[in-house]
Amino acid sequence: MISAVEILDVTLGNPNPRLSEVNLKIASGEYFGLIGMNGAGKTSLIKCILDFCRPEQGEISIFGQPAHKVAARAPIAYLPERFQAAAHLRGEQFLRRIMQLYQVPYHQGDALELFDSLSLTPTALTLPLGKHSKGMAQKIGLIACLLSGRQLLILDEPMSGLDPYARVKLKTLLQARRHANTPSPTLVLSSHMLVDVETLCDRIAILHQGQLQFIGSPAECLQHFAADSLESAYMNCITGT
Repeated sequence: MISAVEILDVTLGNPNPRLSEVNLKIASGEYFGLIGMNGAGKTSLIKCILDFCRPEQGEISIFGQPAHKVAARAPIAYLPERFQAAAHLRGEQFLRRIMQLYQVPYHQGDALELFDSLSLTPTALTLPLGKHSKGMAQKIGLIACLLSGRQLLILDEPMSGLDPYARVKLKTLLQARRHANTPSPTLVLSSHMLVDVETLCDRIAILHQGQLQFIGSPAECLQHFAADSLESAYMNCITGT
């Protein structure tokens, strides 16, 4: 089976690499978590996958297509860490424009169903995005990704700005999505919320100072680093204890 994402010997940044000889395969339908402190290279790796920047060394493919080809990005929906939409657009205007870009029809009923799933009131459809709170805007960005129907969701710190209740609702929604869809979407999730990564992801990668320190399931991570929580395993990994 073709991998959703394949990264071979990727190095970015000279003479001080932001990524150094990264090798990683993410299976189609897998929920995969990227964890690491600020500056570890998570967002740099995502930018390379999206062809926002070109590595000096190595290759990346998306469902078998070289990442630098426009066609490779067709299956992707992406939510950046600092999501910002045009402040003057109302919620529904924004969603309609994004669906036009994705070349899929906009159905208000589907949008309202996701609004309900994320505890977002329907009034957000008519409210200018500039009037939204950070959490409300984040939910609108997530809803746009989910409405796209894309097979590869890349979410960079999607829990940012969400309160604990909304985080639980989003995790429940993402878990339901993988069981309700055939084939299951692939998720690449970058997050500082280790409990969210542990709950959602089949496998994780720990990035530290631009290098991969661990790849495997959360359970394997606990065993490998002799820890009773993912937080402790992460600390043991990056401190060498």
